[in-house]
Amino acid sequence: MVLGSNISIQKTLYEVLSVSEDATYDKIRAAYKSAALNTHPDKAHTTPESSVPSSEQQEFFSVQKAWEILRHPASREDYDKQLQSSRQNIEIIASEIEVGDMIIEGTADTVELLYPCRCGDYFIITSCELGEMGIFVSADGEVEQQASDSSSASVVLGCGSCSLKVRLVINESS
Repeated sequence: MVLGSNISIQKTLYEVLSVSEDATYDKIRAAYKSAALNTHPDKAHTTPESSVPSSEQQEFFSVQKAWEILRHPASREDYDKQLQSSRQNIEIIASEIEVGDMIIEGTADTVELLYPCRCGDYFIITSCELGEMGIFVSADGEVEQQASDSSSASVVLGCGSCSLKVRLVINESS
C-alpha cells in the first residue's frame, strides 16, 4: 500500500496541491505548476551545505510526489481507492468499558450486555455473539471461559443509533 496507515495525519495528495478530490487533470496540472514554483528550493535561497532536506525541500518533494501520482489516470485511480479504503478503516473509539460497567439483561436463552450511549441509545452485545468469539458469559455477567490462551480480549461495539463506538475489554476476572 502506497499510503501507509498514517494517512489521517498526513495531508492527502490533493491537499498538497490544494485541489479538490474531483479536480480535473487541467486543474491538477495548474495547481502543480503553481505549487512547484512556490515551493522550489531555489526560491528559498538556501545553501546546499546541509545534507538534511529543509522543510521547504520536503514540501517541494511532496508536491512532486503528488504530481507523479495524480497525473496518470491509473495511479490516480489506485490512490483514490486506497484513500477511500483508509477512510473506511479508521475507527475512533470513544472509550473503553468492561463487562462490569454494562447492564445485564437475561432471557431464557441469551444474555444481553448493554451500555448506555450519550445519544440515549445503547451499545449492545449478546452472549451468543460473544460465544461465537469463544467468550462465554453467565447470566449474572461473569466471564466463565475464553477459548484463547490470553486472559483478556476486546471487541468494538457500535451504538444502535449514532456513529459512536466503544471498546469492550473482557477479562476472565471481570
